[in-house]
Amino acid sequence: MNEVCTEVTDSHCHLDFKNFDKDREDVMQRARDLGVTTMINSGIDYSTNRKSLALAKKYDFIYATIGFNPNSVEGMSTTDIQAVLNQIKENACEAVGIGEAGLDYYRCKNAADREKQAQVFSEVIELAGSLDMPLVIHSRDAEQKSLEMVSGLKKVVFHCYGGSLPTMKQAVDKGFYISLATVICKSVSHQILARNIPLDHLLVETDSPFLSPRHGRNEPSNVLDSVKLIARIRGVEPSVIAQATRENARRVFSLP
Repeated sequence: MNEVCTEVTDSHCHLDFKNFDKDREDVMQRARDLGVTTMINSGIDYSTNRKSLALAKKYDFIYATIGFNPNSVEGMSTTDIQAVLNQIKENACEAVGIGEAGLDYYRCKNAADREKQAQVFSEVIELAGSLDMPLVIHSRDAEQKSLEMVSGLKKVVFHCYGGSLPTMKQAVDKGFYISLATVICKSVSHQILARNIPLDHLLVETDSPFLSPRHGRNEPSNVLDSVKLIARIRGVEPSVIAQATRENARRVFSLP
């Protein structure tokens, strides 16, 4: 698992998180040494949006998306919610996408809180549409609902997708992209998805520091584990998966 796989894109990570404070530079260099040439860092709230933009400004191999994770919404005041939405709108020109944002019914069981998530998500969807930018969706146990809400958008990425095959196919039929995280290395259901997602709509990600395919913290270099496993599942060379997912990321995020 240590051979170099040329030009892989980790389409979703959180290198700004405190989990990387002690060795962030080493983590990024390790990934680059192994062929992970591009990393898309995703903001989830006001603070991480700011940090994601700072990383993208400092490193030419990092790009930022800025968003509003549904799990950040609970307990926030209307004023604080509007501050994040304003931040996204005002800084969108420095990002390559809006998100992550969406619905999380796995963690949120209360009907009122779910409605609040949906209201904020609707605002973010409107922003993505008005700015003509791709939207990165965080959705757990709410993939079908999320798909219905974004049906009017042109560019959508279902980040860390874990929904059903039928919903995945509906999303792909709309031209949307499906991103599989490194949890695929431990999950049979995700491996089934990997076999069925059209190659021209597939992205790979780590969601670092979460969902490590190995022991402990996840990091961008581990996206290679996914690339190689997907290649085996589909009966192709890893370079085929690396190239396809890299080109898909370039297309949806308008990368150079």
